[in-house]
Amino acid sequence: MILIINTSGTGVDFVLDEQYKHVDTTTQSIALPAECEKFLTECGAKWSDLTAIGVVVGPGSFTGIRLGIAYAKGLALGLDIPVVPINAFELYLHDAPDAFVAIDSGRGDFFVASKNLAPCTMTIDDVEIRQMDCPCTVGHKPFNLKNAVSIVNEKLANGNTEPVVPMYLRPSYAELNKKSNS
Repeated sequence: MILIINTSGTGVDFVLDEQYKHVDTTTQSIALPAECEKFLTECGAKWSDLTAIGVVVGPGSFTGIRLGIAYAKGLALGLDIPVVPINAFELYLHDAPDAFVAIDSGRGDFFVASKNLAPCTMTIDDVEIRQMDCPCTVGHKPFNLKNAVSIVNEKLANGNTEPVVPMYLRPSYAELNKKSNS
């Protein structure tokens, strides 16, 4: 069984096989361990049933991403199973491979990618131009986290050893403030 963890947005999300759960919380760090264990119990699963963990590595909440990765890595280490990174672009493009993905960053720009464009940030003006290269645009609605199971399975089958690191497409507020104060 593959457990999927997403802390890149508000709250926490889990997938185990075809079962999905979202937990609204403002304290992801407190809710994540308790809700994860509760989710497994609700699914009738035990920790020992897990064969891999997938974790959403971004883009999204700086702190949430780091929390999810740390928790997934800790679980995987303790269970001696692989942890596999998944990014939001992979999740969107799973259902619409020819789409232009534009995710509102909440900071006046967009996180964007497509099969022909590496993940980056763009202004709305650039998005309006570049999205015309693709037949449709996605990112304005949440991605389907259940797609992560097949993405993880595919990566494991291909021997993917991609490092599990946050997908940051721009510096954090702290990094920006440090540069402006230097």
